[in-house]
Amino acid sequence: MRDSERIFTGKRILLVIGGGIAAYKSLELIRRLRERGAEVRAVMTAAAKQFITPLSVASLTGDVVYDDLFSLTAEATMGHIELSRDADLVVVAPATAGLLAKMAQGLADDLASTLLLATDKRVLVAPAMNLRMWLHPATRRNLALIEADGVRRVGPDDGAMACGEFGPGRMAEPPDIVAAVAAALDAGTLVPLPPEIAALANGRLESGKSLAGLRVVVTSGPTREPLDPVRYLANRSSGRQGHAIAEAAAAAGAEVVLVSGPVDVPDPPGTALVHVETAREMLRAVEAALPADVFVAAAAVADWRPVVQATEKLKKSAGATTIIEVEENPDILASVGRRTHARPRLVVGFAAETGNVIPFATAKLGTKGCDMVVANDVSPATGTMGGTSNQVHIVTRGGVESWPRMSKADVARRLVGLFAATLRGGPRGGGA
Repeated sequence: MRDSERIFTGKRILLVIGGGIAAYKSLELIRRLRERGAEVRAVMTAAAKQFITPLSVASLTGDVVYDDLFSLTAEATMGHIELSRDADLVVVAPATAGLLAKMAQGLADDLASTLLLATDKRVLVAPAMNLRMWLHPATRRNLALIEADGVRRVGPDDGAMACGEFGPGRMAEPPDIVAAVAAALDAGTLVPLPPEIAALANGRLESGKSLAGLRVVVTSGPTREPLDPVRYLANRSSGRQGHAIAEAAAAAGAEVVLVSGPVDVPDPPGTALVHVETAREMLRAVEAALPADVFVAAAAVADWRPVVQATEKLKKSAGATTIIEVEENPDILASVGRRTHARPRLVVGFAAETGNVIPFATAKLGTKGCDMVVANDVSPATGTMGGTSNQVHIVTRGGVESWPRMSKADVARRLVGLFAATLRGGPRGGGA
């Protein structure tokens, strides 16, 4: 792989296709981006579909084309907030005079303009329009406004236009846009929140500790279910996310009890740590730590344990098949979420899935009796299980909010801010 293409590998590009004759170039742009290893999702305006078909775009992206802000199907699986923030970079090509005007004025009357307003990533525009429109003072003002806001631009070029005129206004050619995308990705594309708003989101309220006076119980890490004196059933959980949540809650002023399975990460400061091995030990430790205001079930509890724990090391027999009979472990999240007495005001579960992440998390919300589920994709390709970063979806009865990939420490701080905001809104679920 050439160094010039390495930056594209695994990057997610959200392409907004505006309504202009230059929309046909977006097809070539998609092809070139995907050749370099980028993932491309496309949003088409109503006018764009007058020039190229959604089928053509979908065939090249390998994904559905998004075009309707109010599509119930899209909002249930890939809402405009998630769509706007899941990408590493948003590219508008062609960027028509109308789209530039909407961006400058902050208008949000369709899917394209709404996600451009909601994104937390940099935006790269490739303008394309008649030369008179490009040279009009209104367009020049709009361009100056969005560039002052941090929007990057590539083109337009001079040349012959479909309208028969010649001059500036031609959309940049796909290779030039690809080069501009590479430069944008290399420069960093996350747009940070203002410090005072970031403090709120991360649970650091200027008025004081956001969880001061509250008791929080967090589970973390895997459990180990003994098979014999030297073997056990477990999983790949590192405990990084659960420990980060406990540390962030303590930093926000909470009294924190952390019930942890075996992990290699450092003990978080300011927490009361209870070490356990098995799921049954974890359940007993959680019940002993209650009552609490918040319960966060971040541990990856083994679903099963061997029916029989051998007292001597099991020996294999050449060519023989060994059958290990297992039974279900206690459901710690459900046991807390369904309590009728001394139930925490906020019960938070985790759903680590390798597919159908949102549907499984939504089902878990009801079956476990919790108020919130933090869902993530732990497929091997994501590097989430055992890694240092995470991308989560917050599932509540009010809907789904998807966050961009960030460090597990940042996820923890944002979660603590969300817990504080939720508790300030009043009791949830079946509070004690």
